[in-house]
Amino acid sequence: MVKHREKNRDAKFLTREELAAKLLSDRGAVLPPSAEPASPPGGDIPRPTSQAGPKFTGPRVDNPSSLSEDEQDRLKELQAQLRRKLRETQERVAAQIKKILDNERQPSAHELVNELDREIGIVARWDLESVLLSLLCEKRLTHAQRAYLRSLLEGDDLIPALRGEGAPGRELVSTIDELLQASGRYRTSRDFRDMVEFMGRFRNYSPYNNLLVRIQNPYCGFYATAKDWDERFERTIREDARPMLILAPKHPVLLVFELDDTEGPDLPAELLHFAQFEGQWNPRWLDCLVENAQRNRIRVDFKILSSTVAGFAAFTWRHGTEKKRIAIHSDLPAPSQFGVLCHEMAHILLGHLGSDEDHWWPSRSHLGRATIEIEAEATAYVVTRHLGLEGTSAAYVSRYINDREEVPGGVSFHMIAKVAGRIEKMARSLQPVPRTRAELA
Repeated sequence: MVKHREKNRDAKFLTREELAAKLLSDRGAVLPPSAEPASPPGGDIPRPTSQAGPKFTGPRVDNPSSLSEDEQDRLKELQAQLRRKLRETQERVAAQIKKILDNERQPSAHELVNELDREIGIVARWDLESVLLSLLCEKRLTHAQRAYLRSLLEGDDLIPALRGEGAPGRELVSTIDELLQASGRYRTSRDFRDMVEFMGRFRNYSPYNNLLVRIQNPYCGFYATAKDWDERFERTIREDARPMLILAPKHPVLLVFELDDTEGPDLPAELLHFAQFEGQWNPRWLDCLVENAQRNRIRVDFKILSSTVAGFAAFTWRHGTEKKRIAIHSDLPAPSQFGVLCHEMAHILLGHLGSDEDHWWPSRSHLGRATIEIEAEATAYVVTRHLGLEGTSAAYVSRYINDREEVPGGVSFHMIAKVAGRIEKMARSLQPVPRTRAELA
């Protein structure tokens, strides 16, 4: 259930009643001293009375008979104008939000409010929450889009965004710009060309076969048949290799093998040194981050993974209180485990895997692959940079930007800033256990 907040007197914008009274005064109709505009249920952001939005009749006076007939006519005219203006604004705001969702973008509350201000004006804030509520009833929206809207409504960021609070600082934007510039430079390097050439030799297997491989070996990064490994990569299959089955035309099945089951020439440098972080190191950072993840009901496991998989974040299928789970390659050095854990934690806290019933993080699962990977690695880059670690973030991000170093439109700088700050706090010290909705009720 969506909670409606109490009216905040420090808001940086007029309520609709205050604006209506001002307009009425500007047009020559003066309210009696004892008359005050009626506050809608729930304060500045009203509780809707129907799917079409809140019922609003404009300014109201306690004793209309005290006004002259002309003043009453002007008052009714103004009320009708305000209702039309409100409906028009709601329709424009709804259309703009649908356009954002159709473009696979799920901005933070702050970025959404700023974009609506630019496209529509400050009036877009009047009934934003009511518009979001109405959009939840749109049949054309996907489940992921509805989950995003609900997380906006039930999260704690919408009201501060309407007040103009919580904009990312210039320092963070500058840090992310440095990462993108470094990624652009890496794209011109020999290591990048070697990696692209290596990946280009693999066949494009069907999504169904990729799914079959993932079921048989969730940690597999690259796979091919024994013939392809020999002819395309000059690599042989180890004696103790475990084959995996896929389907193929004119054959019942084909046997394929992952990269770790092969031997041969040196691999590209990016595969040998990926996910490495080094520099100033404090073992307490990793311990605190793991403990705080568990306090957020995120299970963290350290286990042997494929040599090309440093970690992953996923749903948890166990019955119990766990919300999400993370696996980190146990053979990585501790600083690298920390950097990878920052990346995987970012995926969860940025909402890439959807929200949870307590809305401890948002729901932003309707984003493109490049967007979510850039957001997660940029978050890890900001955290590790602040703590004095240097990693391979530029090489990782280079896979998801083009030669002009353009960032996908769905990347949220505000979400990166917020989550990076949260993860850094979780690494430096133990944080309070978040409260569930049941505990807050």
